[in-house]
Amino acid sequence: MSILQALAGHYARLVANGEAPDYGYSREPVSYAIVLSPDGETVDVIDMRDTSGRIPRPSVRPVPQSVTRSSNVVSNFLWDKTAYTLGMKLDRDTKQSIPAEREHAAFKELHENLLAGTGDEGLKALKSFLDRWHPKNYPSLQHADDMLDSNIVFRLDSEQGFLHQRLAARSVWKDYLAGQDNTTGLCLVSGEQAPIERLHPKIKGVRGAQSSGASMVSFNLDAFTSFGRKQGANAPVSQRAAFAYTTALNTLLARGSARRIQVGDASTVFWAATAGNEARATAAEDLFSMLAEPPTDAEEALKVGDKLSAVAAGRPLVDVEPELDENTRFYVLGLAPNAARLSVRFWHADSIGAIARRISEHWRDLRLDPPPWTTPPGAWRLLYETAVQRKSDNIPPNLGGALMRSILTGGRYPHSLFAAVVARMRADRDITAARAAICKACLARDHRFGFEKEDVPVSLNPNETNQAYRLGRLFAVYEGVQHTALGNVNTTIKDRFFGAASATPASVFPLLERNSTNHLATLRKGGKGGLAHWFEQEIDSIFDGLDASFPRSLRLEDQGRFAIGYHHQRAKKRAASDQGRKGADATVQDEE
Repeated sequence: MSILQALAGHYARLVANGEAPDYGYSREPVSYAIVLSPDGETVDVIDMRDTSGRIPRPSVRPVPQSVTRSSNVVSNFLWDKTAYTLGMKLDRDTKQSIPAEREHAAFKELHENLLAGTGDEGLKALKSFLDRWHPKNYPSLQHADDMLDSNIVFRLDSEQGFLHQRLAARSVWKDYLAGQDNTTGLCLVSGEQAPIERLHPKIKGVRGAQSSGASMVSFNLDAFTSFGRKQGANAPVSQRAAFAYTTALNTLLARGSARRIQVGDASTVFWAATAGNEARATAAEDLFSMLAEPPTDAEEALKVGDKLSAVAAGRPLVDVEPELDENTRFYVLGLAPNAARLSVRFWHADSIGAIARRISEHWRDLRLDPPPWTTPPGAWRLLYETAVQRKSDNIPPNLGGALMRSILTGGRYPHSLFAAVVARMRADRDITAARAAICKACLARDHRFGFEKEDVPVSLNPNETNQAYRLGRLFAVYEGVQHTALGNVNTTIKDRFFGAASATPASVFPLLERNSTNHLATLRKGGKGGLAHWFEQEIDSIFDGLDASFPRSLRLEDQGRFAIGYHHQRAKKRAASDQGRKGADATVQDEE
């Protein structure tokens, strides 16, 4: 099933649940309502914004579907910005209100045409208002300063509903839509002969895209067209299908939506097909949300771990959650900004059972002892390890989509993920457990697919013969010797030599070996001969598995193994130190 077909199918579910507007309507941010008397006089201006937060925000309301604007002047029906409804807008340079004659004229013309001959009291009141309103009266309105460039709706005095909700208004709007350009064609989404949409509605809510919205389907250059067709005729989608897929996507992307996550530059939405069972679809979406972006709360994280263990053990999903059906069809879509359009970073359709098992495999590949995380990591947490200063703006483009695609399909992790993590460790000498886990996951999966001959250990393996892994362990021991002999120093061997040691060992390790000999001598002179002996044993045991000479260079994959060995050895030292402190505390208690 195509992306547009799946979204159009999801729209029907949203409408049935009351989460999306009917055909011809859209949910838009509305800030104020102008209350009119039957004669068209302005009675009041009502602030409709949500004031629960620090900054008031527009409330989202269903209104007649918004028009598509670029540089053209075209009005919405029964609602719009102050430039159209009241003829005043904000000058971006002077920050003062200025007349918007063209916009207001377009609003008046549209409503004069559509409301001509209406007998509805509310619509007649709006006609009278437009006949007598002059933009010079704008400063006299309540909230005039705050209202500029906000969306406005209208309401008849003494009534609760708005004018666009009246039966007469809905009938006028329905007739207007039916009378639009009805060039018919074969819809590529529904497969039916139907009126074709020329300009598809905008998609809003994709991070980094234009705030006014961007298109998934558009043709704005002659080079994109063929056979003399213009705009949407090049990829014919019916008006109803275009409305359905854009409304579904805008609902999924809306602020506060529980069906979206951010993965790098990809705004990711997900949904399930109901197949007549809403409870199953909701349970599948809740499970994916929990697995894709695990909670930070310890108790909730434990529940995620239990569900993950059940999935990994091959137990049916119904054992994890009674409402779950592992055959429920599931869709995941990642979108990223690309000028005025949206770029599809990834699209995956499968059963929720298959997707859950692949996420379980992903976490298994990331497993490292001691664990880097108290809760399983979301994909976005892995991406931060590739970014300079761990800032989201510095995450390499396209990496989020490539990573998510590999997780959902169970394929190889993107090589760019491994390369970026190794590059960051060499550049900033910050060899965290999280970065080591990413290297381990990439190598483990490549081994499983036959791209790497050797597997990689989850925890410290003294018998591991891989040269790079043992060199990483040796580097960690040398660092420990330096710290024990000299204490805290401004520049450690990790700060000076990690990058070179992991890439070109032969150029660095002879120097590290000589320095280590001097540091061990310092320990003996300082009365720490037992500790010096322990370090020498560690060094000797590592050297027993090394070749006679240090390798001149290590390939990128082995640089990752170097980091894993370094992390494992340091973890062993920390564990030994913790055990030593516990023993000392016990001795003190016994003496007391």
